[in-house]
Amino acid sequence: MYLPPDPPEAVVFAGDGQLISQWGGYLEAADVRPTMIVGAHRTADEDEMVRIREYSPPFDERRFAAHERVFVDEIRRWVRSRFGVATPADRTAVSGVSASGEFSIAMGLRNPDVYGAVFSASPGAGYRPPDVMPPVLPRTYLVAGTREPFFRDNAIRWADALREAGAGVVMVERVGGHGDPFWAEELPRMVAWAFGS
Repeated sequence: MYLPPDPPEAVVFAGDGQLISQWGGYLEAADVRPTMIVGAHRTADEDEMVRIREYSPPFDERRFAAHERVFVDEIRRWVRSRFGVATPADRTAVSGVSASGEFSIAMGLRNPDVYGAVFSASPGAGYRPPDVMPPVLPRTYLVAGTREPFFRDNAIRWADALREAGAGVVMVERVGGHGDPFWAEELPRMVAWAFGS
């Protein structure tokens, strides 16, 4: 996790925690509200399908639901008890990259009362826009690289579907491929967009 030097005014909960929680320096260098990053570590298993079953509902609904309970309930409860930080939905985001990018979208759609914003970089395509969107939608900021057409196309698919359903959406394309530095570099823009400076 990343705890800003000043008391946090916003929180980003992230999948792939061992990656995203390391991006606090990008926030410190930007003019954004003090924002805590709480990352849930992904499985250390070498089999990528283990991670995908936790992050994408279509692959294993039971495993996904168990992971969702830990992510939404237990981790937030730990942050409240350990750090005394409990932000309202309008100052709470869920974030992810690649497979955890689609996880962040799923969490936002399934828990809009908890996460008022979704930050999704290069989301995978296992979880796709439903035919009928939920009635309440979080604001969503998507980013993808010009050299990752599969992920860029999926981000655009989500941006179009969410806009059509009436959600506030930002869709940004950056020069780069899957896993390039633009993921980390975009985080301060996401935070400024969602929470202000």
